[in-house]
Amino acid sequence: MVTFEQVEKLRQKTNISYEEAKKALEETNGDLLEAVINLERQNRITPPKTGGYYNSKEEVAREKEVFSSEKTTSRKEKSSLGDNITSFFKWLGSIIHKGNINNFEVIKDGQRIMMLPLTALVILLLFAFWVVIPLVVIGLIFGYRFQFSGPDLDKTGANQAMNKVSDATLRAVDRVVDASEDLSGDSRKNKGEKNGADTDY
Repeated sequence: MVTFEQVEKLRQKTNISYEEAKKALEETNGDLLEAVINLERQNRITPPKTGGYYNSKEEVAREKEVFSSEKTTSRKEKSSLGDNITSFFKWLGSIIHKGNINNFEVIKDGQRIMMLPLTALVILLLFAFWVVIPLVVIGLIFGYRFQFSGPDLDKTGANQAMNKVSDATLRAVDRVVDASEDLSGDSRKNKGEKNGADTDY
């Protein structure tokens, strides 16, 4: 029930007629602030000149809810970015760990000459591949073998492939040596025949 005092108070605040104030209060069940907001929305009164505005309890609650959900979304976005960065560094750490526990070995005549962690090998290949690749090729020519060892690489086919490359290189080197010996033998033979022919005169 709307009282006379409420109607008068609304009239003083909004400068409207008694009937308009009573009707506005009846629509809002006597809530003075809600009545002012409704009148403002209907353009029957002007908003405050100080730049503020009236809010109802429902609007305040809605604004708090929106603000809270925006804050939560922002936190989720930040945490998902943080989670992505954290998971990337965990992955990178596991790769480096695997590179440190697995090795690249250089073997000559069945004895290990050198053992290098895969992490170091990858770094060398990235920054000095023009030195590493020729050294590996020269090593293959001179009979060095290369293999991988470690808990993650012992059972892979990488060592079989490395052995095949080493065997193929040794066969190729043997053929080249045999061919050069045959050529040198032929050239000696030819020289001997020439020298023999000269002595006959």
